[in-house]
Amino acid sequence: MGHLNLPASKRIPRQWRLLDLVSAAFFGIVILFFLLVFTPLGDSMAASGRQALLLSTNADPKQRHRLVALIEQGQHQHPIQACPADAVDHMPCEDPRRNSQLSREMNFYRERHCPPPEETPLCLIPPPDGYRIPVPWPESLEKIWHSNMPHNKIAERKGHQGWMKLEGPHFIFPGGGTMFPDGAIEYIEKLGQYIPISDGVLRTALDMGCGVASFGGYLLAKNIIAMSFAPRDSHKSQIQFALERGIPAFSLMLGTRRLPFPAFSFDLVHCSRCLIPFTAYSELFSPLASRDFTIFSHCYLLLLLKLGFADATYFLEVDRVLRPGGYLVISGPPVQWANQDKEWADLQGVARALCYELIAVDGNTAVWKKPAGDSCLPNQNEYGLELYVKLKKCMSSTSSVKGEFAVGMIPKWPARLTKPPARVTVMRNGVDVFEADTRRWARRVAYYKDSLHLKLGTSAVRNIMDMNAFFGGFAGALKSDPVWVMNVVPSRKPSTLSIIYDRGLIGVYHDWCEPFSTYPRSYDFIHVTSIESLIKHSSTGKNRCNLVDLLVEMDRILRPEGTVVIRDSPEVIDKIGRIAHNMEKKKLSILGDRRCSNASSEVGEGQTANQCLTD
Repeated sequence: MGHLNLPASKRIPRQWRLLDLVSAAFFGIVILFFLLVFTPLGDSMAASGRQALLLSTNADPKQRHRLVALIEQGQHQHPIQACPADAVDHMPCEDPRRNSQLSREMNFYRERHCPPPEETPLCLIPPPDGYRIPVPWPESLEKIWHSNMPHNKIAERKGHQGWMKLEGPHFIFPGGGTMFPDGAIEYIEKLGQYIPISDGVLRTALDMGCGVASFGGYLLAKNIIAMSFAPRDSHKSQIQFALERGIPAFSLMLGTRRLPFPAFSFDLVHCSRCLIPFTAYSELFSPLASRDFTIFSHCYLLLLLKLGFADATYFLEVDRVLRPGGYLVISGPPVQWANQDKEWADLQGVARALCYELIAVDGNTAVWKKPAGDSCLPNQNEYGLELYVKLKKCMSSTSSVKGEFAVGMIPKWPARLTKPPARVTVMRNGVDVFEADTRRWARRVAYYKDSLHLKLGTSAVRNIMDMNAFFGGFAGALKSDPVWVMNVVPSRKPSTLSIIYDRGLIGVYHDWCEPFSTYPRSYDFIHVTSIESLIKHSSTGKNRCNLVDLLVEMDRILRPEGTVVIRDSPEVIDKIGRIAHNMEKKKLSILGDRRCSNASSEVGEGQTANQCLTD
């Protein structure tokens, strides 16, 4: 069969005309419309866009201000979205990326350094993947969920010292520490040979450089409550582990500033290998050639000692917060430590010069007792404290207030909780105000439990914060519950934190226009009275910051399924309700005063409507 060869086709390519381009664009728009409206892609893109807006507001302060105003007015149509996943443990004022650029001198870079509000993204910190409701107290003292804090570094480095170890889905805490690898219980019993651990004489303790806070955790069985602190350093999450265990703890660095506690707060100060250089930084002072010293009013000058070039910068700060007649325990360097003979001699010299009595030296552990009166160094005391005060070169005196508040003279625990302390007399009608406040909070807490059915007193609540504590009446009314309360006295409020410590409770000074020094998900329950007063100038009444940022910060430190109780006027409650609509799945019990008998409002999914009080 023959083959027919046909000529190759000369197909002319199609020429696109304007009409064709318009038609293609039209059909493309239609397809995109259906994708955005009828598929999850649209929701995802919209959420991403809103999140980008919220996270980018720090680039334009005016834009951020407008967004905050919209949220406050209830005109922002979308909820505040979650922060990026890598912000799961974010602490705004202890951000290593920001602080690493600062000076290393006296560990300045490890102290609080807060970003300005316009540089803070408006987003909510998410929990880590696999987060579970924390193990309840007291089981949490010995184990927590690994998925809540998947940080293995401490377990790998300190497991052989009994700090913690990973077992299956849990971190296990044997109760050990670097200086007590056999366990805190045995160590505490040893200290009991030298100091009154078990009879109610000691109540408040400060544990400096606490690690995962096993010492403070096991002191609770002795009815001693310790404020455990450590910086966010190479161990990264030690305070976070302590809080997850249900132990009172706070992120803090003893560097260039005073600690955020009033004078004479703690009955016991403890350092177990805290590595604080108690006699360092001699370049700050000019030693004299004798042991004579000069006292200036207003506490401007240190007692300059004949200790070569050894000074007492940090020792003096410890002395400031230690109650007269209280105990100081230093375990580890430099106490009888190899190659630290000079440091150990200097430490003993400073303690002698301040009239501390050396009770015992047991191996690498030294125990001192502070004098109960002013016979050694009669100087002026400071009861209050502004934030970010530089360390001062002076001593604290007991002469400003007459009364019994030295260890051994104040009532034992729990009697000291309800007896008006001596320092309450610095306030006008202080005793009457104290007693009325105590009765008021007993009624209010009973109402919370019986009428509002809040979970106070149950295993669901362990870590509590009172953001505006005054005398600590709310915490005092919870004495019988298995909880601890961080009593916060705002820095612009009356300086009542010393009274809180005199009662045998703990707390800190803080300015609520800044983030708090703790990790996300620290508290089960947050309580606040007069929330708007925390952000206003006391003299002008104008806002120093805004309620949106404050509620976002409260969300950061609140655990999933945690509860916030807010007591305030109907007008403020309305503002909170509008903001709460933009915060997803948070539980707030918003309590108005007696004037709101007809008020009611829903505040969002998973949230409790506001309720009215009779007191």
